[in-house]
Order: sequence, then C-alpha cells, then structure tokens
Amino acid sequence: MKKMALHWKILIGMVLGVLFAFILLWTSWGSEKVVLKEIPASYEIVQEVINGEIVSSFKEIKAKTVEVTRAEHFISRWVKPFGTIFINLLKLIAVPLILASLIKGISDLKDIAKIKKMGLRTIGIYVVTTLVAIIIGLGIVNTVKPGEGMPKETIEKIKEKYVNSDGVKDKMTKAAAQKDAGPLQALVDIFPQNIFKSLGEAKMLQIIFFALFLGICLLLIPAEKAKPMIDIFDSLNEIVMKMVDLIMLFAPYAVFALLANVIVAFDDPEILMKLLSYGLCVVGGLILMIVFYLIIVSVYTKKSPLWFLKQISPAQLLAFSTSSSAATLPVTMERVEEHIGVDKEVSGFVLPVGATVNMDGTSLYQAIAAVFIMQVLTPEDINFQVQLIIVFTALLASIGSAAVPSAGMVMLVIVLESVGFDPALLPVGLALIFAIDRPLDMCRTVINVTGDATVSMVVAKSLGKLHDPKPKNWDDNYQPEES
Repeated sequence: MKKMALHWKILIGMVLGVLFAFILLWTSWGSEKVVLKEIPASYEIVQEVINGEIVSSFKEIKAKTVEVTRAEHFISRWVKPFGTIFINLLKLIAVPLILASLIKGISDLKDIAKIKKMGLRTIGIYVVTTLVAIIIGLGIVNTVKPGEGMPKETIEKIKEKYVNSDGVKDKMTKAAAQKDAGPLQALVDIFPQNIFKSLGEAKMLQIIFFALFLGICLLLIPAEKAKPMIDIFDSLNEIVMKMVDLIMLFAPYAVFALLANVIVAFDDPEILMKLLSYGLCVVGGLILMIVFYLIIVSVYTKKSPLWFLKQISPAQLLAFSTSSSAATLPVTMERVEEHIGVDKEVSGFVLPVGATVNMDGTSLYQAIAAVFIMQVLTPEDINFQVQLIIVFTALLASIGSAAVPSAGMVMLVIVLESVGFDPALLPVGLALIFAIDRPLDMCRTVINVTGDATVSMVVAKSLGKLHDPKPKNWDDNYQPEES
C-alpha cells in the first residue's frame, strides 16, 4: 500500500485542528468564560530615603487576571504544548544544520571567487523580489483603498480595545529600540564577538558570517589539513538532516495543536469582519507573489510550477502553522536539497540568508498596512513622494525584520515614522491592524519561505548546481533485527 504523502498528512492535521477548536468553542462548556491569574501575587523590596536614612519595606504586587474561554484555557494547557515541543525541536537543529551545511558547502566550492559570485547573485535577486513585493502591495492598496470610509465607531472600538494592550505597547517599545540603535548597527550585528554566545542565541547572520569565514579558511589551508574538519561537518550535516526526517513524522500532530490554539485565541470576530477588506488586500497581494514565483520557476528553471509547489508544500504548511521562517528553516532546507535538487553549497548559503534578510511577504504587508493606516487616519498625507519613501524604507525594514512571529509589525512603526506619520497616532495605527495581524502573519510567512526556495533554485540554476532530486526517508538505513 502506498504511503500518504507528508503534505496531505499535515493538511489533514491542520483541518482537524481547526475543526476541533471550533467544535470546542461551540459547546456551552467551551464558550464559558473563566478568570485566570496570569502572574501570581508576590512581594518586592522597596527602598526609600527617609530623614537621610534608607528604609526598606515590602510592596505587594497583585496578581494580574485575564478572562478567557474554557476552550482557550484547555487548549493552551493540554494541546498547545505539543506544538511548542515541535517548534523547539526544529529550532534545536536549525543552528547546527546551518553551520554544518554552509561550512561543507563553501569548502566544496574550491574557489573563493565562486563564493563572491553566489553571494552577489543571492543578495541581488532578494532585493529584486522584495521590490516586486512592495510594488504589488502599493498597487493593490491604492486600487482597492480599504481604509476609506471605515466607520468612526469601528475605529473607536478598535482603539478602545487594543491601543493600550500589552501587544501594541510591546511592538512600540521594540520599534523604539530598533530605531535608536543607529544606522550601522545592523552591520555591526553581523560580526560576533563570541561565537558560542551567537550559537546559543541563534543569531543567524553572525552564525552565517562565522560559517563563511571558517569555510573560506578551510579553502586556504592545505587540503590534507582541512579534510578532517570538512568530514566532521559533512557527517554532522547528514545526521541533522536525518533528524529533520524524524521530527517531521510528528508534524501532522504538531500543526493540529498549533492551529487549534490559533483559532481559540481569535479575540473578536466582529472586528475581524470589519477589517476583512484590508485582510483580503494583503492575501491578494501574497497570492500574486506566489504567481510571480511560479512564473520564475517555470521560465528560468524550466521546472513545472505544480511540481515545485508539491515539493515545497510541507515547508509552506509548517510556515503557515508556526508563523516563523526561522523555525521552518530546517524543513525548507531538507525539501529544497532532497526534493527539489539544489546542491548543499547553494541551499546552505541562500536559505539561511533568506530566512534572515528576505521577507517578501513582510515587505508587501508593510506597504499595504502603512497606506491602509494612513487612509484611515491621515488620508490627506498620502502622495507619490510618501509612497516612494515607503518603498525604500520597507525594503530596508524587510532586511531588518527578525524571522519570528509578528516582527513585521515592529518594522511597520519605522516605515510609518519615515513618512512623517504623527507619533501620537502610532499606537492607534497599530491597534487598527492588531486584531488581524496573527492570521496575516501566518500567510506572509508562507510567502517568505516560498521566496527563499525560489531564489535558491534560481541561484542553483545559474551556477549549474540544480540537479535531479534524490529524496531520502527516515528509515532508509534502518534494518530491524529479524526474530
């Protein structure tokens, strides 16, 4: 009997997770509200100066309470942890996979000039695809104009509910820290001062730099001296790729848990419906980006677009479930190398770099979100010059976006500030799109991952490194003892 393909298993897990969450919410038990203590009550020592003397006293910190449905409480405690375990496992192997794959790939190139050629092509293509994404986003939002005519009562309701929420405040704080870091801080952050700290904190660009540096140095020393180290990383790469195969056996159950949690966490269906026009603009733009990728795959690499989607679909489905291109990276690399046929030296460089600096879905979203917010709050400020600034800033912001959930909203603040948006209205602007950000984040992460895979194919084709795929199964070398 033929085994069911992985992408169908994952898709079934996603559908069942959504159905399970809705069924739970529709029951009287699941829809009932309960009050939970989010932070236990505790005490802190407070020191004051009274009459020149330091006096210590205890100050009670009251427990923070939140109200959730029983369905959300049940899923967050008993279902979501399985999804969290899966994501942790993927993150566990991401760093050793990048390190091993990139060092082995660079050392296999045998020529430093090839590294330069591959790097320039990769960055150049990423910039082009990001610009296309931003232009598509601006074209859609200026044509549909989803922000025009939004009722004032809807704006007030959204403002009341979200403008002072912890989520919006967190995004504002992170954006302020990013802006105050300085224009060259992104360049400084590429160079690690302690590689073990960088590995522990999964700082991708620093790991990529170290791997490139080590790989180049392996090319510059005698081959007999380099071989033992190359063999170690070659073996490590094979081991980690096998780990990916084993972890993916758990994927259908993990996406069940992740999607169920997302559904019960949706806060206000009424507000989501009010923002439907804006959401459809983003989704429509993302679909056009998929079409753009498929055209590139068909015209340049001469591969079937449907075949490409089939091979990359497990990574796309995981990207949708996790909202993190970094967590999906090991699966993306496994699919691109084994199922699409991109050589390791290309995928090991292009995909980690892409997961860090190529955010086509995020940049498209930033373009639409920035103009949408201005259409609602400051329509008189929208002009051609403002939109040119959005193109430039969104391009730079997409490079700076972290490969984690909702990082695009942090960079959106910087995009809005670059066009002179009233700082007092920034929290209101973020509140307008906060309710629908999570589902849109899931969709744009799919585009980020698909873009990375597409660019890896293009670079591999241009370097003669695209060959027939050789997929591997988790049990290829497993031989159980016969009783």
